[in-house]
Amino acid sequence: MPSHVITRRSAIAGLSALSASVLTSARAIARAPQINTQAPAFYRFKLGAFELTIVSDGPLGLGAPSDGIFTGVSAADFTSILNDNYLPSASVEMDQNMLVVNTGDRLVLIDTGDGGSKMFGPKSGRLLSNLKAAGIDPKDIDVVALTHAHPDHCWGLIAADGTPNYPNAQIVLTQADFDFWTDEAKAATGDMMKAMIGGTRRNLVPVRERITFIADGQEVVPGIRAMAAPGHTVGHTAFVIASGGKTLVNTGDVAHHHIVSTQRPRAAFSYDTDPAQGVATRLKVFDMLSADRIPMVSYHFPWPGLGFVAKQGDAYRYFPAPLQTVL
Repeated sequence: MPSHVITRRSAIAGLSALSASVLTSARAIARAPQINTQAPAFYRFKLGAFELTIVSDGPLGLGAPSDGIFTGVSAADFTSILNDNYLPSASVEMDQNMLVVNTGDRLVLIDTGDGGSKMFGPKSGRLLSNLKAAGIDPKDIDVVALTHAHPDHCWGLIAADGTPNYPNAQIVLTQADFDFWTDEAKAATGDMMKAMIGGTRRNLVPVRERITFIADGQEVVPGIRAMAAPGHTVGHTAFVIASGGKTLVNTGDVAHHHIVSTQRPRAAFSYDTDPAQGVATRLKVFDMLSADRIPMVSYHFPWPGLGFVAKQGDAYRYFPAPLQTVL
């Protein structure tokens, strides 16, 4: 082979030698301390005249892939799905994406995260610090709208010392969810239910006088309307946000995993109260969103959970929305 021909091996060798030379000369710079912290997790965008901010409570963990997290998806199948999509397969994590809607007149927070509970791992409980980083004072929240009363959606209402985190906010959710998840009789059905009922009572009962029950189609504030989406819980609710001819749906827990819940939408989630109803609701909501190309914020999809679903055969595909660097 002629000496002037550059092979892949010789090119790599040359680059390695160059890199070694550069690294040697830059050694002093490389001693700068690593920061080892992540930037605050909030993302702000416009919807018509409304200003929307997605704020993270951090990820929650479901542990290793196992049989039964989704019906009909075995541990081996789930692991394969994760590997095929370049996702960590040793442990399943899902984000928690809260949405703050500033209508210009009212400040509405949808869901509150888990308040730092360790039930689903050590990485959550970051909502208050991320709200502060986003310039949002919890005392300024006018309405806390709960999609449902599961730990990772309402346990952030009350601080560890028993004081309300959103002291001036009206709280809205369905009566069906309030009654179900504060029913002490259900605590006798198992350790998990005991923990869930106990924690939910701690967060909802002390603020009962500030709770208003909402129904399907009811307006929370002008521009935000409740949409019944039951199945995951008895009173699970999505919120339709509309301004200036633009619409977005906060889907809550209509879906949980951005791959499994879209590519296998008939696979129920293990924490669904009524699995069959949860599947029917997911198909109905996804069909609506895909037919009308309506963007959504999905609570557990990868941060910040803003994107679209499109119909693909008898399933769907999730498309994350491009994030803007300038508002």
